[in-house]
Amino acid sequence: MMKKRIANWKVKENITFNQNYCLLKLTLEDEPFPEFLPGQFVQVKIDNSEKAFLRRPISVHYVDEKERELYLLIQIVGTGTRYLSCLQPDDSLNLIYPLGNGFSIPDPSKKSKKLLLIGGGIGSAPLLYLGAFLRERGFTPTFLIGARSERDLLQLEEFNKLGTVYTTTENGRSGEKGYVVDHSLLRKKDADFIYTCGPNLMMLSVARYARENGIPCEVSLENRMACGIGACLCCVEHTIYGNTCVCTKGPVFNINELEWQI
Repeated sequence: MMKKRIANWKVKENITFNQNYCLLKLTLEDEPFPEFLPGQFVQVKIDNSEKAFLRRPISVHYVDEKERELYLLIQIVGTGTRYLSCLQPDDSLNLIYPLGNGFSIPDPSKKSKKLLLIGGGIGSAPLLYLGAFLRERGFTPTFLIGARSERDLLQLEEFNKLGTVYTTTENGRSGEKGYVVDHSLLRKKDADFIYTCGPNLMMLSVARYARENGIPCEVSLENRMACGIGACLCCVEHTIYGNTCVCTKGPVFNINELEWQI
């Protein structure tokens, strides 16, 4: 098990994509740069707020070990994330890290495996680092990313550097019209493994598709979390092992471990 740490990270850059999303690039000074696995997350402290006194769980979006940078992709939906969107270079951000268990990585000797990474909305965030991790090990992943509109399709240029990218939008202005589970790519049933993260209903549909077609599948759950260390029990999920804290046993689960109605 990876040792958990708590430290202040410095904001190196804050990139605003639009009024709903921003990208924080953080760097860690005066300490060894930690190891992160794809699918893990951090708990972010929101300073000086009477409404956001609990930490916020944020997926690891990307890690640049050479530049000693951690990327966090933020969807601005409330007081806490609005605070994060206003951070400036050299500001400090306190994190607990690395938290949770990540995605499983195939045997590098089986590079012919066809790996499909499916993301919905902000659920695409952990898939960029996963894609980079897989690419470094000789795999060429395929990405299927869905969003409400073209404004919600983020980091496509970065995803395209790692593999083939397909998209869907509900208004049809980018990629195919509809939801990711309706994309024509899935009709080919040509995947050896599926990784997915996004809205719960989307993941349920992807899990159903995977099970019906005999494709192994892992999902990254986005249950509400307060502590990130299994103490508060607010992120409990029903699994074949009983009630399980997503923050400690997940957030990544094989679909066969979950008692989902799929």
